[in-house]
Amino acid sequence: MELNLVQQIAVYALPVIFAITLHEAAHGYIAKHFGDMTAYSAGRVSLNPIRHIDPVGTILVPLLILAVSSLSGGGGFLFGWAKPVPVNFGNLRHPKKDMLWVALAGPASNLAMALIWGIFLKLAMGMPGSSFSLPLALMAKAGVTINAVLMVLNLLPLPPLDGGRIAVSLLPSRLAYRFAQLEPYGMVILLALLFTGLLSAIIWPFIALTMSLIYYIFGI
Repeated sequence: MELNLVQQIAVYALPVIFAITLHEAAHGYIAKHFGDMTAYSAGRVSLNPIRHIDPVGTILVPLLILAVSSLSGGGGFLFGWAKPVPVNFGNLRHPKKDMLWVALAGPASNLAMALIWGIFLKLAMGMPGSSFSLPLALMAKAGVTINAVLMVLNLLPLPPLDGGRIAVSLLPSRLAYRFAQLEPYGMVILLALLFTGLLSAIIWPFIALTMSLIYYIFGI
C-alpha cells in the first residue's frame, strides 16, 4: 500500500517519538539506579516525550527523510535522535563496570518496544474486519522497524554510540582508554559510513534478522 507524506507522518510519528525518547529515558533511569543522579536532577528520567524531544533530531530529520523517501518512491533509512541524557559516569558506584548497564539500557528499551509493537501487529492481524486493523498494522510495522534500526545502530562498537561505551566497559583498562579516544571522531566516522553506503551494508542484515525473529516469535 502506497502512503503519501501525510499518511507516512501519521503512521511513523508515535513510533519514532517513543523509540527515541524512551531510549534516552532508559539511560537516565539505569544511571540513577547505579548512583548517578544527573539525569534525574535534570528531569530527564521521565516518560514524557516532551522532555527528550530534540527539534532537529526527533522531528526535522525524520520528516526530511520521510519527505525524500516519499518523493523518490524509495525506502529511506529512517532514523533520528533525542536530546542526549546527561550521565556523569564518574558518579556511578563502579564507573567502568556500571557503564555497561547504562549504555545497554537504551538498545534494550528499543528491543522491548519492538516486541510490544509486534504484539500490536499480531492483534491487528487478528481483527481483519475492524476499521482500526490497517492503521494499527501499519503503525505496528513501523514500530518494529524503527526500534530494530535504533537498537542495531546504537550497538555499533563506535564511541559515542552505546555500543562504543559497552566496548569501553568490557575492554581491559589500557585498551579501553585508547578506544575511548575515538569518541571525538565517532560521529564523523558514522556520517562517513552513512554517506558511502557502508553503514546500511553493515547493519541491515542485523536489522532484518531482528525483525525476522520478532515476527517469528509472534507467528507473523
